[in-house]
Amino acid sequence: MMRQGVPTPASSRGRFGSFPNLLTYGRIVAIPALVACFFLQRDLGNWLAMSIFIAAGVTDILDGYFARAWKQQSAVGRMLDPVADKLIVAASLMMLAADQTIAGWSLWAGVIILCREILVSGLREFLGTLAVSVPVTRLAKWKTVLQMVAIGFLLAGAAGDKIFPYTTATGITLLWIAALLTLYTGYDYLRAAIRHAMIEED
Repeated sequence: MMRQGVPTPASSRGRFGSFPNLLTYGRIVAIPALVACFFLQRDLGNWLAMSIFIAAGVTDILDGYFARAWKQQSAVGRMLDPVADKLIVAASLMMLAADQTIAGWSLWAGVIILCREILVSGLREFLGTLAVSVPVTRLAKWKTVLQMVAIGFLLAGAAGDKIFPYTTATGITLLWIAALLTLYTGYDYLRAAIRHAMIEED
């Protein structure tokens, strides 16, 4: 039996295993499958990696939609959703760098994106201890969309170039645009953290 406003262990387990959370778990499980694609025959690996990444992106949209529509938001989901996103982006960028789809100066775009994700995670944790929330801006959402599209193009890579000769070039261009937006949007978190840190010191 559950007293009003106090969840029982059974109800907590229900949230832990809710459909939106299962989609998030699936996104995390997809990471080793995506990495394994880089060890397959080149074209097959490219298309499979891109397909897994796109499927992961779709589940990212769906888990938020169903969590809101079915009122199944949970602490587990709020914690794991951004973690899953960052892990699959990081894994993709590292593997793209390893097979030199991203090379030379373009590596800096990947480094900027990864550093920003780590920085923002730390700043969110710090701001959370102060009960301060920094809302996601429209520009940050566009950054995420461009970043995902760029990685999708880059995962298609050489296989995609055989169909559309500018697949890799398009991916690199979008990755740089996403990296520049990353710097700008990351500054919002840094500015909020510095402002609140100074208030705490006072």
